[in-house]
Amino acid sequence: MKIKLNQLNTFLFFTLILSISNIGFTQEANREFYQIKIYSFDTDDQIANTENYLKEAYLPAIKRLGISNVGVFKPRTDSIKKIYVLIPFSSLEQFEGLENKVESDKTYLKNGSDYIMGSHEKPNFQRIESIILKAFIDMPKMKASSLKGNRKDRVYELRSYESPTVAYYRNKVDMFNAGGEVKLFNRLEFNAVFYGEVISGSKMPNLMYMTTFTDQESRDAHWKEFVDSPEWKKLAPMSKYANNVSHIDKYFLYPTEYSDY
Repeated sequence: MKIKLNQLNTFLFFTLILSISNIGFTQEANREFYQIKIYSFDTDDQIANTENYLKEAYLPAIKRLGISNVGVFKPRTDSIKKIYVLIPFSSLEQFEGLENKVESDKTYLKNGSDYIMGSHEKPNFQRIESIILKAFIDMPKMKASSLKGNRKDRVYELRSYESPTVAYYRNKVDMFNAGGEVKLFNRLEFNAVFYGEVISGSKMPNLMYMTTFTDQESRDAHWKEFVDSPEWKKLAPMSKYANNVSHIDKYFLYPTEYSDY
């Protein structure tokens, strides 16, 4: 009888381990990847040309490949000449193959020909930065914002948190997931679009995330509620999360009329 009980216990133990492993594998498999393309410009003509290219050629081309919920944003400060494009991917393989597929699309090549073949004397942009991210475990898929109202009034806040070392960076990611920051943002209805670990970018190690608000007043009120919340007052002083952020960048954006959200 003892042998049978031991065999049963061993079977149950390995079944439990297998179940936990499968859950972990499923969580990893479900996590999306994101590309943030940041176009920088010297002139308003460059901005107009790039917007026309995105709207008439590039975005329709990637949507024909099955990619949806593409966000296109501009800074709320007019003097900052940039455009931010946020593209979700189901895998790195989908990201890797995107440009080759787009460049073999005859409709794209026709509609974007003037931009694609632009003159070196009058380039259509100053530079393009590309950031690649992997979605957080606690929010493995993007949730496109469902905000209503005038798009120019909306505040889409893109944040980047840099850490002094990779270990501290991992610690900050854990603070969002296991520590409960994502859950707190959800409770307070910050309307997050994504949270992501930066796996390729110019400010590593860092994470980035985007929250959305109807206007600046709503944004400020939400952040006050966050800072004053009992969850944050308990979480912020924890010694295990001390010193895990060395620099924060905040980018205040609004969605263009041709953005998906």
